[in-house]
Amino acid sequence: MKSSNKKMVFADLALLLVAVIWGTGFIVTKNILSGITPLYMVAMRFAVATVIITVISLPKLKSIKFSDIKGGLIVGCMLFLGFATQTIGIQYTTAGKSAFLTGTNVVMVPFIVWFIYKKRPDIYAIIAAVLCFVGVSLLTAGDEMGAMGPGDLWALSCALFFALHIISTSIFVKKSDPAILTFLQFVVVTLLAFITAFVVEGPVVMPVGDSMLGVLYLGVFSTCAAFFIQTIAQKYTSATHAAIILSMEAMFGTLFGILILSEPFTFIMGLGCFVILMAIITAETGWSFLRPKKTIHEKSVA
Repeated sequence: MKSSNKKMVFADLALLLVAVIWGTGFIVTKNILSGITPLYMVAMRFAVATVIITVISLPKLKSIKFSDIKGGLIVGCMLFLGFATQTIGIQYTTAGKSAFLTGTNVVMVPFIVWFIYKKRPDIYAIIAAVLCFVGVSLLTAGDEMGAMGPGDLWALSCALFFALHIISTSIFVKKSDPAILTFLQFVVVTLLAFITAFVVEGPVVMPVGDSMLGVLYLGVFSTCAAFFIQTIAQKYTSATHAAIILSMEAMFGTLFGILILSEPFTFIMGLGCFVILMAIITAETGWSFLRPKKTIHEKSVA
């Protein structure tokens, strides 16, 4: 096996690990919400992540510019709204449904870009949107409630904010060092979460036992480690590989929800999850991995 192929295999395995970590994040969040309020969970999770990223990025933080701060504020606000709505919503729905509904953010991105830049989505984005609508309808109507509940609406709201976070990050990362932008958005999320939590949820009550361990897990692994591994791995594999593998986060979230939390799961919900997964892969890749690559000779003749 060539060195480049080995690196790609290891990179893909690393991204699979990231998908597993993010999938477990839904379970940890759902499991410890009885011992900590949602907004304080977000605040403490990102406080842990901020401490780690500060140590990692310390040499670069001396060169922060005003444009970096502006980008960090905007990107950080979107990230805060995404995690806040996701964490609140998971109280009222299953971890598996939250995982799949959160994943619909990749389907929303092309249409938000269309609204902002007047750049019309391609056929794959439109197909993905239709599939996503069908999948969400099946997933939210396939449980005992038989309808979309408040937790599902919170999860779809978080998907919208994560889509806005993706777009704003793509804009400001071109103007700022990724390490600096990551540090600033983590700081913004931490501050906003603590302020909002104090206003909405009252004075802080420190989590203990399993809740504290859960917060540390989310801060260290689901936030810092996962993003760090993803950044390195994507240097050695294709964007298509990364998109497909990372989209499995929703599948792992659902699987762990069933195995660990004994969450209910019906055939109709499973069908909805499958359709949403197809929508995510369609939006992210356009199924380019199924099209044969041109050989060098074919390219030269063309």
